[in-house]
Amino acid sequence: MPGFQKTSTGSEPINTMRLSTEALCRIMIPSCCVSRCVVGFFLLLIASSNRAAAGVERVEFTRMVAHWADYADPGYLSFIEEAKPEIVQVGFYGAHFWGLANTAFGKGYPAHLPRLGHRECAEWFSRLNADLHRRGVKVIGHMNVKFLVGDPDGPEGSRGFFRFYREQWDAESLGPRPVEDPAELLERDRDGKPISNQSYSIGGMREYWACLNNPAWLEVLKAWTRFAIQQGVDGLIANYFYRHDCHCQHCVTGFRNYLRERFSSAELKERFQISELQSHRFDEIVAWHDPAQTSPLRREMLRFSQLANKRAFDEVFVKFGRSIKPDLIVGQWNHLGDFDQISGDERCLLPGEAWGRDEDYLWYSTGGAANFTDLNAGILGEATLQARYIRGAFDDKPFTLGKYESTRIRVAIAELAANGGAPMGFYTPFTDAMARQEIVRYYGFLRRYDSLFHANLSQAEVLLLFPRASVHGGNVAAVTEFKEIGKRLLDAHVLFDILPDDLAAGRTDRYVRVINPVDTRISAASIVEQLPRSLSRFEAPVTVRVSASRPAAGNEITLHFVNYNREEPAQKRSPGSGIKDEKPIIAPGIRVQFRMPPGMKPSRIEFITPENPEPRALKFEQSAGEARFEVPGFLVYGVARLSTKARLSGGEDEKLAR
Repeated sequence: MPGFQKTSTGSEPINTMRLSTEALCRIMIPSCCVSRCVVGFFLLLIASSNRAAAGVERVEFTRMVAHWADYADPGYLSFIEEAKPEIVQVGFYGAHFWGLANTAFGKGYPAHLPRLGHRECAEWFSRLNADLHRRGVKVIGHMNVKFLVGDPDGPEGSRGFFRFYREQWDAESLGPRPVEDPAELLERDRDGKPISNQSYSIGGMREYWACLNNPAWLEVLKAWTRFAIQQGVDGLIANYFYRHDCHCQHCVTGFRNYLRERFSSAELKERFQISELQSHRFDEIVAWHDPAQTSPLRREMLRFSQLANKRAFDEVFVKFGRSIKPDLIVGQWNHLGDFDQISGDERCLLPGEAWGRDEDYLWYSTGGAANFTDLNAGILGEATLQARYIRGAFDDKPFTLGKYESTRIRVAIAELAANGGAPMGFYTPFTDAMARQEIVRYYGFLRRYDSLFHANLSQAEVLLLFPRASVHGGNVAAVTEFKEIGKRLLDAHVLFDILPDDLAAGRTDRYVRVINPVDTRISAASIVEQLPRSLSRFEAPVTVRVSASRPAAGNEITLHFVNYNREEPAQKRSPGSGIKDEKPIIAPGIRVQFRMPPGMKPSRIEFITPENPEPRALKFEQSAGEARFEVPGFLVYGVARLSTKARLSGGEDEKLAR
């Protein structure tokens, strides 16, 4: 395998201070490498041009499955044939593969590798990728970008990743090792010791972290990326994508350069009590931290961390990966929880211009925040707000939510489908016969009516702003107000979108009302009463969520109804133990008064559900710009189609124009 490119990519200006390309490069890496960064920036532009020249279109998909386990099950491929997803996220090509495939511990958590040995396992993945391609799906491989399992030294020598790097690195397939000693690749604490812990204790080994600011580590990731592409993946998703309190030379120099470009000497002294930046010793260069313990300097550290990670992602996957495969699909596996900010969310302090730039799809984990219900307390176990936030921030590109949900299979699929996402994320439990039946049923429904979901746009009447500017200023209390307002709007069945406030300029005109949660004139308690009476109205239980979209064809409006009502497990707030505990309760009929977009008069209204996919015509009345009708009862997911002869503005052309 030929040697690797040694260029490092810079970036286009990505913050409100309009940093130059050279300045951004100096932020991230030592000044001696700036000229190389400038070259890298232009190579990134060339890679983007090559992508366009190759006819690579915007990636769109609405059905995916993802597995870290059970993908070697004999029934896996037949399940894919039945469910017919567009994207299959499966296979491992990063640090867990290289550190564990040649050990006795690779078959366990996290990757559940199907074969022992790097070559044997890689060949197995290559065959699986070919089998999936023959079934008409694209394959996205997992790329652990920095989480290393192993022991550098011990009674029996090095183990895990460290043994791989020293003894098993195959220069023929990976190229030369970037450095001789793998210890040079690691994150280090302020005393210079490698950062490590033993939370998982896989095979009794410790966990270490490579540094994404280390140019040599990026060369390792490029080698692994090339190898993954050679095994037939269509794309890669980066996971374990975060930075710790690292004080390696690359982080210290990078953070100094970052501060030098952001602030003058006088500002550094006044704001942070840094008199001499070059000689200043930082006690910490933190990333995520407790918002209650935040400070302006700590937020600069977090912002530096997230910009640095974005630069690393762009260099490895956007520039290098797409220089090999122009249509390489790339994404990040990130975490949002219940809108955890500063203490979570890998993008929380990124400038809006950098948020998701050049990425094809997003995976956001909600963890345990949305996989149980407490209906009496008004907790639906939903991630509707998260879905709408990601949709707005990511400009309607594909995304999915990892809800760690293996019980409410139908509602997890419906929730994403109704809000512009791609069902269904992690833990698609096809080995459970009942779950498999419902996954196949619901995916079949989405496939049959693909024209309703593929590249659709939201059709909302109200806009709720996400207070990202407040978060950047350290005010996470504004997020609490945002969530409370959002829940009130959901309970009242208001059709609303979410946009971060730093991306909303020029995108608010089409809404009847824009709600800013930091506006002291409004409150969550009274927000619904303050809305115009002319909005659409839905007489539905609070356990139902309502949304609206415009299919790409532009000749109809689609109303989505998701029912969260169920028989709950006996154990309070339990996520349940499989689909047998989903137990949905049928939603009653819903009376609708829908406010028509200007110039639209429905010629036909139909209702469909996964359980009854044949269209059912609904009687309706229209006057004064409204359509009035009743949606019949449904189990989990119902869709009303309001067809019109006139083409509505928006749709695929509008989406591509963005």
